[in-house]
Amino acid sequence: MIHIDLNNPINVHFTGIGGISMSGFAELLLSKGFRVTGSDRKTSDICKALEDKGAVIYYGEQRAANVAADTDLLVFTAAVHPDNPELVFARENGIPCIERGKLAGDVMLHYKRNFSVAGTHGKTTVTSMLASILIEAGLDPTVSVGGVIPSIGGNMRIGNGGDMVIESCEYTDSFLNFHPTHAIITNIEAEHLDYFKTFERMQESFVRFAQLLPADGLLVYNKEIADAEKIFSQVKCPMITYSVKDATADFYGTDISYDNMGRPSFTLFNKGVKLGIVSLKVIGEHNVANACGAIGMAVSSGIAFDTAAKAVEAYTGTGRRFEKKGEIGGVTIIDDYAHHPTEIKATLEAALRYPHKKLCVVFQPHTYSRTAQFCDRIAEALSLADLVVLTDIYAARETNTFNISSEDVLNILQAKYGKESYHFSSFDEIETFLLENCSTDDLLITMGAGDVVKIGESLLGH
Repeated sequence: MIHIDLNNPINVHFTGIGGISMSGFAELLLSKGFRVTGSDRKTSDICKALEDKGAVIYYGEQRAANVAADTDLLVFTAAVHPDNPELVFARENGIPCIERGKLAGDVMLHYKRNFSVAGTHGKTTVTSMLASILIEAGLDPTVSVGGVIPSIGGNMRIGNGGDMVIESCEYTDSFLNFHPTHAIITNIEAEHLDYFKTFERMQESFVRFAQLLPADGLLVYNKEIADAEKIFSQVKCPMITYSVKDATADFYGTDISYDNMGRPSFTLFNKGVKLGIVSLKVIGEHNVANACGAIGMAVSSGIAFDTAAKAVEAYTGTGRRFEKKGEIGGVTIIDDYAHHPTEIKATLEAALRYPHKKLCVVFQPHTYSRTAQFCDRIAEALSLADLVVLTDIYAARETNTFNISSEDVLNILQAKYGKESYHFSSFDEIETFLLENCSTDDLLITMGAGDVVKIGESLLGH
């Protein structure tokens, strides 16, 4: 099997180069002198930035002709089907093909310390916070994250230090290709069961990930993870815990208070010793936990608390994580990536502390399998809002073999929770409804992992 050597540039083609993670590694390879080509369904700001750096990108339907005969390697993701014309052409012509996770793992071998952040929720934010801390500490890390961080100007930062900070996704066991020396695990909940099939199988994947850590490495995990001690019992490196609910954790955030914008401050303790007060610019108790994990890893890795706290306090968020898009007619429009019921609940609980008269949510269910599995819990989480508008389910990689629709969520919202809620099949209908039903001082959140963000942007004239 071929291995990427950053010191030996070759010709690499990315099928689906515009993806948030794929684009980052394409940028990294370009910076190391690789020839990079790629394909995507349509252009985007991310693709344009890659083209400005020298990538050649083909748009529209993916086809065999996009892959040059002298391509040395094709990189694809789990979203690419086996009959994809580019993948078929490469395999028929002896061009090695690897999944994005394998490429990421190869890249990690070039760094002395690899900080991997995994978990069902929160990994983008914790990766971003930890990266901010290492940058503040002058360590000049390379960073790969599944979102756009304003402070680094994108989703990839190419540093010259010996550290890499990387968001590590469990889907399709991708993170088992990684080579972490340090890891944070934020939580483990049932998710991606279209792949894992059972929660037990998913837990097993996290166990195997933690066991990748070397004896001189470090695992930092949320002590609120169910059966955590059992799950991590075979890990051979030192382990540190954090929590906002369990005072026996090594790093414990407590005395949480909120300002008039819903931004929390808290006191952080390490093994009973007060480190100091931390005030965040991002909202919600879940972000207090995220900060505890990031600071816990930093302090346990030799970075001063004051340095870590300063970086986390300056952190203003990541794209699509309670991101303020703008205001129209006195209505504040926020966009959020939440699509799992735990994430939906955390976001809306945080939003309740944010200034608003009426809390309105446009939710786009993400994948048929997730909607079928969590239908009741999704409705329960959404019931925290005053007004809920549902789009059609965003299919992503799936076909509807589950006999599920957004109407199922709607029926629960109305019958069980008596919630004012609606379903429209087109974004145009939703925009018209919102213009007629949202008023001054309302808070409107577009929520989901698909393209629901377009609704808010369209309302704002983007």
